[in-house]
Amino acid sequence: MTLKEKVQLKKVEIPNGETIAYREREGGTKNLLLIHGNMTSSKHWDVLIEKIDPEFKVFAMDMRGFGESSYNQAIYSIKELSDDIKLFVDEIELYGFSIVGWSLGAPVCMQFVADYPDYCNRLILLAPGSTRGFAMYAPSSEQRLETFDQVKIDPTKVVPTETAYRKKDRAFLKFVYDAVIYTKNQPDPNRYEEYLDDMLTQRNYAETVHALNQFNISHEHNGLVQGNGLASSINIPTLVLRGDHDLVITEQMTKEILDDIGENARFVELKDCGHSPLIDDLDQLLEVMTEFLD
Repeated sequence: MTLKEKVQLKKVEIPNGETIAYREREGGTKNLLLIHGNMTSSKHWDVLIEKIDPEFKVFAMDMRGFGESSYNQAIYSIKELSDDIKLFVDEIELYGFSIVGWSLGAPVCMQFVADYPDYCNRLILLAPGSTRGFAMYAPSSEQRLETFDQVKIDPTKVVPTETAYRKKDRAFLKFVYDAVIYTKNQPDPNRYEEYLDDMLTQRNYAETVHALNQFNISHEHNGLVQGNGLASSINIPTLVLRGDHDLVITEQMTKEILDDIGENARFVELKDCGHSPLIDDLDQLLEVMTEFLD
């Protein structure tokens, strides 16, 4: 049986009434939990799940409102998503694992590790949103959006994306991904079509943008809210990864993470990669990740 054939899509109901879908790949004794980014789900980890060393037993969950998971209660904060992880891992009795967060998934993982320090032994932040959030501004302005209602009507990012979801406008989503995500390589055509199908399952885009705008676990004021300082309580080895051609995550955001977490975090730059190193150079990504996890 190939590694791909060992992957199963499962579902579990967690105590808050949500149903979490997840992919599980049988493997060895090293448990690895993958948390996806915005406009994706666990589906987008497939190339990594199929290729990472068999010594890992891999779990990849769909966060609430993404993929095959439910969206019974709306979320407006990163903490709500991270608390779902806590309920999920308790339900499937997963402990002593390493956790990887990609893009939006990185702040979710940082919040989880800070709030629940006894669960994880390693943290990997891939193309991560900052400890100080991801700022949203009014069009052609330095004025920071403050409320969910303001974010909901943002004409540059939120309204076009939610309109594309509503109209199932695959061409628009592909245009966005070609412009800012798959800037070097693209998935093979069949896989890309599956990814586009998967993007259309998201039901909480405005909410996640708002949550990122409000997020701040640093000791600093991020221009909108004062941080709560939780980042400095992340006390497990942390690897921060950013592609040198990432058009979404800036060098400054990476620096903020390293400054806020402190000595437990180290940085590795992924050469010739954009916001999706899984597609740009999976071998390089796996080499760096595996070395750290070993």
